[in-house]
Amino acid sequence: MSKAEKTKQFIIEKTATLFNTKGYISTSLSDITQATGLTKGSIYGNFENKDQVAIEVYKYNAGLLSKIMSHSLGDQYSTSKEKLHAFVDFYRKNWRSVFSNGGCPLMNAATEADDSFPALKKHVQMSFSLWTEKITKVIIQGQKNDELNTLMNAEESASLFIMLIEGGILLSKTMDDEKYLNQALDKIKKMIDHELTILPS
Repeated sequence: MSKAEKTKQFIIEKTATLFNTKGYISTSLSDITQATGLTKGSIYGNFENKDQVAIEVYKYNAGLLSKIMSHSLGDQYSTSKEKLHAFVDFYRKNWRSVFSNGGCPLMNAATEADDSFPALKKHVQMSFSLWTEKITKVIIQGQKNDELNTLMNAEESASLFIMLIEGGILLSKTMDDEKYLNQALDKIKKMIDHELTILPS
């Protein structure tokens, strides 16, 4: 990694929580210089503008979440059902960490980037698509292995999981009460253990 690449990575890592907590649009160049200890000239020497910093930071934050999801849905679990439960358990065990770092980076960026930051919105759309795709593949594999109900729409189930989690995070963070996220996770668990597991006769 070159010196310039190291500096860019340093800026991204130092401002990752800042952008996710304060917002991708609300974070100012002064906030970035304060978080990194670098000058404005150094920031602009590595990025075209603040928007580019915001996009690269989002990609970094989303990448971290993606790695966690990949681990939860990984080959260390022998069945699709175990993988889906590990995915749910991650949020059950790590909600404090998620909240302390500003919440879900996908949801935060999606809320901000709807109309005012179209370049960021494209990256958020891609993240949600990839997230849905990962869960869908696990469900389809379970259906192929005669482990999960083949009558259930895999992509629809994956989308519902994500909607429930994002809604649970939003309410819990807003109300300062983790019960809403836990209710969402309980619902997903029931979907896994009943709707997805009841095999057609």
